[in-house]
Amino acid sequence: MIKPTKTRRQLHQELEEQIRQYLDNGGHVNEVPRGLSGRMDASGPLVALFEGVSHEDRTPLPDVVAAIEARKKPAPLLKPKRPKPRKKVILDDFGQPLRWEWVEE
Repeated sequence: MIKPTKTRRQLHQELEEQIRQYLDNGGHVNEVPRGLSGRMDASGPLVALFEGVSHEDRTPLPDVVAAIEARKKPAPLLKPKRPKPRKKVILDDFGQPLRWEWVEE
């Protein structure tokens, strides 16, 4: 049997009840002034958490990336290219057009 999921309203009411019970049983909440930092020297710059320079630790893999990209898109099937027929004017002996013919080159 599947447990019914709780709605946001039910979760909010449970959390409010737990907070009320905590405060009623003698618990208290310390207020922290706005803008106070947990760092030892908040006036200085942030300290990096990781050691070393990230771009030095990386291994270049352009051939692996190229192989993966090639697998994503299969090569299109190449059809033999046939020359397209075009219209050619047929002229009489005096240079006047007689008719059009389709010719393949």
